[in-house]
Amino acid sequence: MSSRQPALFLSHGAPTLALEDSPTHHFLRRLGLALPKPRAIVILSAHWQSPEPCVNLNPYPETVHDFGGFPAPLYQLQYPAETDQLLARQVLDSLQAAGFNPSSNSQRGLDHGMWVPLMLMHPAADIPLVPISLPRSASVAQLMALGRALRPLRDDNVLLIGSGSYTHNLGQLYPEGSAPQPWSLAFAAWLDDALERQDAAALENWQTLAPHAQRNHPSDEHIRPLWVMQGAAGPDGRASKLHDDWRAGNLSMACWRFD
Repeated sequence: MSSRQPALFLSHGAPTLALEDSPTHHFLRRLGLALPKPRAIVILSAHWQSPEPCVNLNPYPETVHDFGGFPAPLYQLQYPAETDQLLARQVLDSLQAAGFNPSSNSQRGLDHGMWVPLMLMHPAADIPLVPISLPRSASVAQLMALGRALRPLRDDNVLLIGSGSYTHNLGQLYPEGSAPQPWSLAFAAWLDDALERQDAAALENWQTLAPHAQRNHPSDEHIRPLWVMQGAAGPDGRASKLHDDWRAGNLSMACWRFD
């Protein structure tokens, strides 16, 4: 009998999360052990956007070190997971049936928004993947519809992961260890409440309703995976906050589970 998997939103932070001794590093390691092992993982990252949803068909996607200026050991890390080709084509069909115009890519690797949390949760890299891009111009409602199109996979023992950041203003970081800023705390509290109430109307209008929305997300790519996972919860779904930590004064490392 297949297991029903949740949908997860994970704040991935800096790529050094893969190596550092931090609460989020240890949380993701525990999370991988706590969840039933999925037969496959469908993952979306803030670092891959395209005009329409794009499904990665590269059978052996390389580990892309899409960053600079970090410690040398980080560039030696590899995550040699394979792509589930059959599931990837099923995802393409599902997205098309849901009214999207999906494409495929056979050359793309795994960006750090994908391989860093996966390396912590499943270090053996023995679970096949289906990476999908975020449609760049999609509204929150359309991103939730993307999640609804993926939702049936959860009943076939497929784990859905959206990797981004609950807050993401890299231009206003504070020294590590600084207390969370009031403007970040206010935004996170509003978002916590809207998610726990499953208030889709409020979430769709977060940029005008949430306090300090623009300051916490000067661009919205890091919160966009959250809307996909919210859609994958379904109309009667539940949202549970699994973890939070704050880095550099305004970077929330919140992680959520949608059932």
